[in-house]
Parts: sequence; C-alpha cells; structure tokens
Amino acid sequence: MKKTKPLAFSVHLLTGSGAALALLALVSATQGAWPAMYGWLLAAFIVDGIDGPLARKVDTKNNASNWDGATLDLVIDYLNYVFIPAYALIYSDLLPSPLGLIAALLIALTGVVYFADVRMKAPDNCFVGFPAAWQMLVLVLLVFTPPVWATMAIVVILAVAQFTPLKFIHPVRTDRWRAVNLPVLLLWGMFAAWSAWTHFDPPSAVRLGLLLTSVWLLFVGMVMQALPTREKVVSAE
Repeated sequence: MKKTKPLAFSVHLLTGSGAALALLALVSATQGAWPAMYGWLLAAFIVDGIDGPLARKVDTKNNASNWDGATLDLVIDYLNYVFIPAYALIYSDLLPSPLGLIAALLIALTGVVYFADVRMKAPDNCFVGFPAAWQMLVLVLLVFTPPVWATMAIVVILAVAQFTPLKFIHPVRTDRWRAVNLPVLLLWGMFAAWSAWTHFDPPSAVRLGLLLTSVWLLFVGMVMQALPTREKVVSAE
C-alpha cells in the first residue's frame, strides 16, 4: 500500500469541502434565502472547477490512492448540481404545487441515474447527454422567471436530454475550443454571482450576458459534434 502524501490528500479535502458547502446551501434553502443558497453553490462550483486540475497536478491516484477522487467528486456533484436545485424548485416560486415537487422528483431520479452511467464521458472529455447541471438552470430560471409551462417544459426536455447521444462540453477538460469555452464559463460565473447578489434582479446587461453565456455553454457541444475535427493528412514521402 502506497504511503499517502499530505499534499495529495489535501486536494481530496478540498474536493470534500464541497459537501460542507452543499450543507450550507441547503440550510439557506430551508430558510428561503435563495441568494445565499446560490452563494454557497457558486463557491462549490469554483471548488469543482479547480480540484480536478490540482488532483492531476499532484497525482492523487498514486499519492493518495486510499481515496477514490472520482467517487468523491460524483457524490458532491450530485448534492450541488442535482439535489439542492431540485429542493429549490419545490419551495421557490418558479413552479406551483404540485408541479414543483413533480419537477424536483424528476430531476432527483434522472440525475442520480445519469451520474451512475459509465457512458457519461466521451473520449474527447465531453459529456454524453445533458450533464445534470441543474444548479445552473435553476439560477437562470430565477433570473428570468419564465411562465410555468415553459419552466416545466425546459425541465422535462433537459431531463430527457440526459439520456441522448448529444454532447455537452466540460469547459475545463474538453480540449477543443477550450480557449473560448473556459472564458465563457468564467463570464457565466461572474454574471451568475452578480445575479445572486442582486436577488436575481440584475441590470439588463448582466441578464443578457447570463442568457448568451448560458446558451453558448448549452449548445456549443452539439455544434462541435456537428462539426467534426479535420484529420491531419500525412503525405507519403
């Protein structure tokens, strides 16, 4: 058994802090403090964005091999990406009863099945199917408050989209177009934080920025899928 190196184990602890942030988000949600809930979720979102590159940098697989970082990450992602946003749908004003509960149950069930699917990642590090990023969707819904029928339709469509062959990017790990996708993700995070800070009533420019970056992140993987990379032709000497 390999000896655990403290630096590598500290990255596991960083990943694990997402569980504490999830609990704080849930406490805020039970109080109806939706901006605070999203403050904690956005903090968890940042942790999720940086712990993977750090884990690869310090090689946690070899230097802290008693803990499975992938399993740890999946557990925490389910809490922050699926479970807490589903809870928010029940008690926010986005959907009336019992539609909020129905939507939340749909998200919770399909999300956990999606996370257990061994085919969820493609060789190019894109997600296959909508990657259960429900915390991003619910924030956008809180900002734009679409009609009930539209909110319910979006939830159902994306729940089904989890089990399609459509591709969705991982902005950090998908190499193709990462020079554009990563800055777009950072902009989305900025617009999302601004929206939460202003109790989901940001200035029009922030609303537009949030909408455009959300649309880009949602559809760019499908655009990449429709435009396959060109294979380099090696000429015979």
